[in-house]
Amino acid sequence: MLTLMILGFLAEEPMHGYELRKRIIGLSGYSRTLSDGSLYPAIKRLNSEGLLTRHRVGGKTGVTRQELRITDAGRRFLHGRLRDAEGTDITDITRFMTILAFLSQLPDPQERNTVLRRRLEFLEAPRSFFFDGDRPLRESELDDVYRRGMMTIARAQNLSERAWLRQMLGLPEA
Repeated sequence: MLTLMILGFLAEEPMHGYELRKRIIGLSGYSRTLSDGSLYPAIKRLNSEGLLTRHRVGGKTGVTRQELRITDAGRRFLHGRLRDAEGTDITDITRFMTILAFLSQLPDPQERNTVLRRRLEFLEAPRSFFFDGDRPLRESELDDVYRRGMMTIARAQNLSERAWLRQMLGLPEA
């Protein structure tokens, strides 16, 4: 996900590492922290792979900084990563929100819709957090008020997200 966020933000505009770090923290900071020990080695790796470039530019105070820019290869990589999102990129809400944050970078509307359809199919499949053997338990079958709360919150989020996805895909309401 870090690679996706780096390339996604750089696809929007070139920026220096500090600004990129702030944007990544803004997008994912609520769910995980970002250390310089993660970001800067990732930038170095992406640079060595030819997915981004570093250029020295003058700053407002006259101090030169390294500006990061996505390359054509980086853009192709980003598009492929978005287009091919599946598995936990679709089923994990934090990962999917990262995909969603940059989905507009994918130029083909049909490819964007395919990703949204994958998420909708996942959300429409019956599931539960709790089981009696192999049988999923319904909210009404749970004695624990907090577990029922989890189910209530998950159902509300699921319904809201499915409605938005159906609207984006031009599908009738369920």
